[in-house]
Amino acid sequence: MSDLIRASRIDDPDRWYEMLIEAHEGLSDEDGRRLNARLVLILANQVGDIAVLEDSLALARRTL
Repeated sequence: MSDLIRASRIDDPDRWYEMLIEAHEGLSDEDGRRLNARLVLILANQVGDIAVLEDSLALARRTL
């Protein structure tokens, strides 16, 4: 089991949120879901550690 970092490491979280919202502008709901799926896969590849990804998935499901 990995030790997930739960503190924000994003330098400007408000800007990141704005960027995410802007990326969805003009997209249909389906294209928005596709964008999110692609983003998840790209970021998962950046993480690269299967234990961290497994723990991240578990945390995301627990917090629904």
